[in-house]
Amino acid sequence: MDVRTLRAEAFKALHVREGAFVIPNPWDAGSAKLLASLGFEALATTSAGLAYSKGRPDGEGRLSREDTLLNALSIVDATALPVAADLENGFSDDPEGCAQIITDAAGVGLVGGSIEDATGRAQDPIYSMGVAVERIAAAVAAARQLPYAFTLTARAENFLHGRVDLDDTIRRLQAYADAGADVLYAPGLRTREQIVAVVQALAPKPINILMGLGGVDFSVAQLAEMGVKRISVGSSLARCAYGALYNAALEIREGTFGYAEQAMPFDQLNGLFNR
Repeated sequence: MDVRTLRAEAFKALHVREGAFVIPNPWDAGSAKLLASLGFEALATTSAGLAYSKGRPDGEGRLSREDTLLNALSIVDATALPVAADLENGFSDDPEGCAQIITDAAGVGLVGGSIEDATGRAQDPIYSMGVAVERIAAAVAAARQLPYAFTLTARAENFLHGRVDLDDTIRRLQAYADAGADVLYAPGLRTREQIVAVVQALAPKPINILMGLGGVDFSVAQLAEMGVKRISVGSSLARCAYGALYNAALEIREGTFGYAEQAMPFDQLNGLFNR
């Protein structure tokens, strides 16, 4: 059994075992190695974290498919863990483009990935239901042609684009499940009632919930009790790192260097990357 197949089977198994698991989101090889050293069992990329590392804002086509795939390759190569990718909207409006990005993702060693129903256009942010389902169906078909079990996640983006419509979000997720998506994900859910409604409406399909949002503070145990299977943290780790950098730089500008007391010791970090 080759490495991709082993990783794909390990990733698939996480979605069917008892309880919930956390899949944190590194933005580069170094953050991936750090997370792997702490015992996490899988990793997922973050488009926002990657964009910030390149000095760009997230969204609206600021990252290319090449940017995304090269970043994913660096994370895949950094650890022995299964890696899934934030594949945004497939970098295409067309179903054929969504199918192609799944094939390309497999080519860099990814064992999972997500396709969202956001267009990347501020004036028309969400694809129509029919188009969105066709795109997921094409991605599913491409995933099923791979020689290993690629875990496809379908994302309903209403809540991230000011469309706080739970009924429409659930209808979309149900349609994506019917199209063959393995995992369903509606980033931006903030209340227990919203999360439970999605879990119950999609059962027994595994649901991914985004944490690391301001004002949302459920524990892993609480989310598991709600029936959530997978918990990701999106850009929050990258934002946490940039926040620490920002605050340290503010202190330096004021003329002191106390921030260094909170930094990881050189020997610890150097040793981690020397493994």
